[in-house]
Amino acid sequence: MHALRKWLLAGLLVIVPVAITAAVLRWIIETLDQTLLILPEAWQPDRLIGVHIPGFGILLTLAILLVVGAITSNFVGKKLVNLGNRVVARIPVVRGIYSSVKQVSDTLFSESGNAFRTAVLVQWPRPDVWTIGFVTGAPGGDVTTYLRGDEYVSVYVPTTPNPTGGYFVMLRKSDCIELKMSVDEALKYVVSMGVVVPAAALPNR
Repeated sequence: MHALRKWLLAGLLVIVPVAITAAVLRWIIETLDQTLLILPEAWQPDRLIGVHIPGFGILLTLAILLVVGAITSNFVGKKLVNLGNRVVARIPVVRGIYSSVKQVSDTLFSESGNAFRTAVLVQWPRPDVWTIGFVTGAPGGDVTTYLRGDEYVSVYVPTTPNPTGGYFVMLRKSDCIELKMSVDEALKYVVSMGVVVPAAALPNR
């Protein structure tokens, strides 16, 4: 019985990660295929070829993104983008939504953008309870009028295991402990709920 239980657990350790990974990938592909917001309805893969091919919509979307990126990366393309931005900036309501979304996308996706600068250890949500956060910059605007005396930083504290949800807080820089782990390592640590420990933190064996 001991051997059977050992083999059963060993089998689960192999099969469960593979099965869950396959299920998640299948869900992602099917979801993206059904929610291709950047493609007109007439360009949807099912309409173009009359047959549903899983993942074809993603490939088509990537191809369109690459083409648009190549066009807008040259001098003429940049001029056209700037002209479009100026036109949108003159449209009431639309300009407010567009400018906000563009600022976030520029920060996240541009080569010079730096959404998460460093990983830090902070006490959250109360003293003596520690979690990982990411420095996103420094407070600005009217907020700085009320934050006096110390240097403050803007910190994003993600939730686990879904880091897309979280809290934006402004903390004293002296209350944040900068970690040596990279942002990618810290994100993996958060998403895995502490299971995937960064290599540098693992004890020597």
